[in-house]
Amino acid sequence: MPVDITEQNEPFGTLLGYAPGGVAIYSSDYSSVNKDDYPDDASFRSYIGHEYMGYKWQCVEFARRFLYLNYGVVFTDVGMAHEIFSLRILRHVVDEELLPLQAFANGGKKEPIAGALLVWQEAGIFKRTGHVAIITEVLADKVRIVEQNVLHTHLPAGQQWTRELPLTYISGGYQLHDTFTDTVILGWMIQTADPTDSLEQPTTPLELRPIHQRQIPNNGQFAGKWLNENDPLEQAYVMASGHNVNHDNPYQYFTLSESAQQELIRATNELHLMYLHATDRVLKDDKLLRTFNVPEMLWPRIRLSWKMRRYQMITGRLDFCMDERGLKVYEYNADSASCHTETGIILQKWAAQGGLTAGTNPGDGLIDVLTEAWKHSDAKPFVHIMQDNDSEENYHALFMQKALTQAGFESKILHGLDDLHWDRRGQLVDTDNRSINCVWKTWAWETVIEQLQQDGETQFFAPPIRTGHPDNQVRLIDVLLRPEVNVFEPLWTVIPSNKAILPVLWSLFPNHRYLLEATFELNDSLIEKGYAIKPIGGRRGDNIELINHDEQVLGKTAGKFAQQENIYQQLWCLPKVANKYVQVCTFTVGGHYGGTCLRSDPSLVIKGESDMEPLRVLNDDEFIK
Repeated sequence: MPVDITEQNEPFGTLLGYAPGGVAIYSSDYSSVNKDDYPDDASFRSYIGHEYMGYKWQCVEFARRFLYLNYGVVFTDVGMAHEIFSLRILRHVVDEELLPLQAFANGGKKEPIAGALLVWQEAGIFKRTGHVAIITEVLADKVRIVEQNVLHTHLPAGQQWTRELPLTYISGGYQLHDTFTDTVILGWMIQTADPTDSLEQPTTPLELRPIHQRQIPNNGQFAGKWLNENDPLEQAYVMASGHNVNHDNPYQYFTLSESAQQELIRATNELHLMYLHATDRVLKDDKLLRTFNVPEMLWPRIRLSWKMRRYQMITGRLDFCMDERGLKVYEYNADSASCHTETGIILQKWAAQGGLTAGTNPGDGLIDVLTEAWKHSDAKPFVHIMQDNDSEENYHALFMQKALTQAGFESKILHGLDDLHWDRRGQLVDTDNRSINCVWKTWAWETVIEQLQQDGETQFFAPPIRTGHPDNQVRLIDVLLRPEVNVFEPLWTVIPSNKAILPVLWSLFPNHRYLLEATFELNDSLIEKGYAIKPIGGRRGDNIELINHDEQVLGKTAGKFAQQENIYQQLWCLPKVANKYVQVCTFTVGGHYGGTCLRSDPSLVIKGESDMEPLRVLNDDEFIK
């Protein structure tokens, strides 16, 4: 019979009972939330240690916490519960091992089992969100489940389930029936390597994959100054780029379909885990690590950083190609990624100035999730923001300072290294004699490695960190490699940011739908398909060469990485939209998807000076009009 949900609800956060394994179930009656206890969005986020569970006390939070506490695994972050049904991996939290997860349709041949995830479509009482529960018992004619955010009353003493759902076997298939009449059960998900009778992972329909170009009416909105030059961050942006977001058409913007955006979110979360899994493999294998051209004196420090600060990465950026062919990742800028200011602030102001209301901004909220990541980091109360003397880094540093301030941290921006010196005890201090013990940097770890190699100091058995100098000259290695300095991004991010990770990924996940074939040595397969030559420590699109299947050079960039060793990656050219080659990028924040941006260039290679483009996400029906 239908469940009765009219009983008096317990206040939000009340312990209602326990699931198997002693996992607590809480009331999520949001109408009773005390605003003093939960003053902002961040206060609703649930963690166990550094592991994010979800929003208190929703169904997704409970499902992830149940798997974490009972099995030591978690699924990636999702926006809505129904999206869980499109996932195909679980992460083993103690060693970053990725485990296969299979989805089985309600009404299919695979019988539900205890411990499986049960997922609902977005419909009825679960409109827009969907729902997820855990199957706890499978009986002859019913299953018992446990969940949050459906019932908000105490469970009977000793009862470790919330509802019983009828189970029937009809026409060779197992069918579960909800206690609500207006919902749709998609099916159940089981951690197993056996795909028999399982569903294929869904893909974005062909017509919803491309990137489209649109125009807003030209009413002179961008004929003059439209950014606020009294705001230090916006002023720094104007000093670097003027009152512009691109170089040629201020009234142009691009669109993604909602389905394509959802796939970007899934791919971002999944690829982050894949890169971490590959990083773990590299750091366990001296032979693999040697291919990254990292001085051996740093190997112990990188491994220690991985062990102690694996969950302390604040933000990175994945670069994708997306069009009718599908979605492919080029690389992961896990260390010192940029483009946050444009995505998180400037492009939203562009839309407001232009009067654009269509769709949503996929970068909206980036600064808020960065704020949340800082709140759950191991950062010290005072953070020194270290940047080079560069106009782009000026506003990038101010943007991160804004996130730090929102998170409750004090900070100071250091331009270059001239404001640092040693005190008489050999400790690094700034011009206010404040000790340097926590740093967020715009410099890449590769710059530190280059400094060690250029100075010929890789011959030492330990990093040659100074504790003083006659001229008070402070080098980058004296700061970032100093043991007492907590650096963001952590040292281990030098591994996933290095292009040598790409062949490792391909070997671990061959033919994965988001990966391009990559090798350390050029092979017949890549010669036949065409390939890109990339320096392993390269950045900003420098020293890349694109070769097609006829051995013709399609594009080539200069730079400072010509002497580095290369890897070879399958040629997969960017789509050309409105006479520009466009690359979609997503940000990871705290290990999860944080936002999307779009970059463009007249050439096939996106470089440091390439344009940012306004981007909007339209619902699927509006997108294909």
